[in-house]
Amino acid sequence: MVDRVEASLLDPDPPPDAPPAGAAAGSAASTRPAPRGPGDDPDVDRWLVGRVVAGDVEAYEELLRRHRDRIYRIALRVLADPADADDVTQDIAIQLWTGLSSFTGSAAFTTWLYRVVVNRCLNLRRRRRRTEELTEATHPTAPGPEARVVAGQELEAGIAALADMPEELRVALVLIQLEGLSYAQAAAVLKVPEATVRGRLARGRAQLVKSMRSWS
Repeated sequence: MVDRVEASLLDPDPPPDAPPAGAAAGSAASTRPAPRGPGDDPDVDRWLVGRVVAGDVEAYEELLRRHRDRIYRIALRVLADPADADDVTQDIAIQLWTGLSSFTGSAAFTTWLYRVVVNRCLNLRRRRRRTEELTEATHPTAPGPEARVVAGQELEAGIAALADMPEELRVALVLIQLEGLSYAQAAAVLKVPEATVRGRLARGRAQLVKSMRSWS
């Protein structure tokens, strides 16, 4: 049951990225590593980051193009709100231009990026909790028997169950179950031991099973 919900939350693979225009010309561009995969080559990312830090606008646009879908996907899964996910994506797109100076290269660029996105999402949720008043509308109602035959209801329930989880459990599920990170990679993103990540994932899966029990 949980595996079915997790599978339904996965997005289709993004289209392959093309190499940036003009990458084969010029002395600097001639040193650019050949990409091994769409948006997942650490050597290409490292090269682009170096160019962005040096003030190369085209490199910034290429880096953003390679990872914009990833940023939005993570934000949507953590926040469960398309408008908020879009806001976070736009904010991070701007932040990349000035914030890459904090990227030391000690870890993969994607690890640094996951950390930036997760932190931005959690900060947004915490600000909302401090400023929004609880109303009747903030408490989801239990679906009636007729809702079980409506297409998409199970997916919606899965998204709602994920959104209602404590932050640390939800993020562990998003990074490992939905984004496919290893325990080591998720631990690097969250700056916690692998054992902590494993424990959070186990508790998150258990809570998801409990929340989705009525759909089994």
